[in-house]
Amino acid sequence: MGIASWHDMNPTILMKRSRSGSSPNLADWERACRECSFETLARELAGLPAGGLNLAYEAVHRHVGGPLAEAVAVRWLGKKDEVRELSYGALAKAANRFSNALASLGVGPGEVVFSLLGRIPELYVTALGTLGHRAVFSPLFSAFGPEPVATRMTLGKGRVLVTTEALYRK
Repeated sequence: MGIASWHDMNPTILMKRSRSGSSPNLADWERACRECSFETLARELAGLPAGGLNLAYEAVHRHVGGPLAEAVAVRWLGKKDEVRELSYGALAKAANRFSNALASLGVGPGEVVFSLLGRIPELYVTALGTLGHRAVFSPLFSAFGPEPVATRMTLGKGRVLVTTEALYRK
């Protein structure tokens, strides 16, 4: 059995304007699939200033000094029509603060940081701060229940669990 590529999956992607009226970032899925290649994507990566690659840098931090610094990087729409937006600059600042918190806890590169969060902006701050710190980000899901969460953390040798008060109590 061969490996299926994303192109072979033929997904249906619905693109529409958001409540704020902004357009989708990817308006033509089929064209993007035809024109996509690893070589093209590699040329778009900035790379760390000192060399190497880091997902947090590529996704957020490289945009802070340019025209996207104040552009919306994360737009969160809550269940009760709450809206929270983080610009690239604000997201980078929050991710750096989280990375510094990990350092103050003695978490080093390669160590595991677990996240038990819903789809809230803090999830992205945690993921990007962890990756920027060169630690391993491992998401957990509340549907697992307490025993499976504890088992995964034990097997994964997690140093930190980031969660909400409600999920911690649960």
